[in-house]
Amino acid sequence: MLVAAVAGIAMYWLQEYAFYQPAVFQPGNEIKLTLIESGLPEPILAEDVEGIDADSSPLRFRACFHTPLSQAMLTETYKIYADAVPLNGPSWFGCFDAAKIGEALEKGEAIAFLSQANIAPQIDRVVAVFPDGRAYAWHQLSADVEQ
Repeated sequence: MLVAAVAGIAMYWLQEYAFYQPAVFQPGNEIKLTLIESGLPEPILAEDVEGIDADSSPLRFRACFHTPLSQAMLTETYKIYADAVPLNGPSWFGCFDAAKIGEALEKGEAIAFLSQANIAPQIDRVVAVFPDGRAYAWHQLSADVEQ
């Protein structure tokens, strides 16, 4: 029993805490969205950016921030990401709630955009933006990989 308990605690710790580190963002170049016209990502205005990442998997990236850009302007300028599904993050990273973000995307309250395609092999960075400027970023399998 003791071995099973220790193994269980170790697995929980490895999944929830190990390997995560603060994401490194370059000031003025923190968050990018992909332009409709050129198909190239460009930095957008982002404030109060906080994120986590891990070398162990490209899918562990999460970020929370605020943008002063309106959803209307964003939809006219940047590519919408049709199949956005936010992935759960560790419970201690409180600003990112995948269930609430996913529900808002389903209801049309938030809009998902392609940040960068293939940021890692077969992994896209996706950004969801709410009407009040709250925004969240995560990595997910590329849409062409999921099919």
